[in-house]
Amino acid sequence: MDVLLVDGYNIIGDWDELKALRETDLDQARQLLIEKMAEYQSYRGMRVIVVYDAYDVKGPESKNTQYNIEIIYTKEKETADQCIERLVKKYKNVKTKVYVATSDFAEQRTIFQQGAYRKSARELAIEMDQIEKEISDDLKSFESKKQTRSLPLNQEILAHFEKMRRGRR
Repeated sequence: MDVLLVDGYNIIGDWDELKALRETDLDQARQLLIEKMAEYQSYRGMRVIVVYDAYDVKGPESKNTQYNIEIIYTKEKETADQCIERLVKKYKNVKTKVYVATSDFAEQRTIFQQGAYRKSARELAIEMDQIEKEISDDLKSFESKKQTRSLPLNQEILAHFEKMRRGRR
């Protein structure tokens, strides 16, 4: 299964919706990004790991899972970029492609050198918009199919079924 590593604060700082939310409630911005990445993971079938930089926070790395998304807060004195580079080395192999979502140019160059692929924050936003449109189209298609599921039967057959239902032959 392919892996998408997301530089959480980089994406939050780039997407207008998340950037505006960050100004009033950083926790909500992080939560919304996680929810969007859960949709992404469900629709694309990729494993998604969101990495948040906790460089100035004392203590070890912390991990948790929410909506089947792995969330990592880096350990003290470790940047998100360093953590992402470590994860690229861990997950990249012949069967697994690793993508990194960041608009940090220096980080993009580093992960390219390690054999990972990059998605800029803008590219990921465009892909998320496309996913949301595809989901909406799928729901509309499902609804229209649901409304036309009854079998088209001619009146003669319907009358015969009605007689059978009422116990007459």
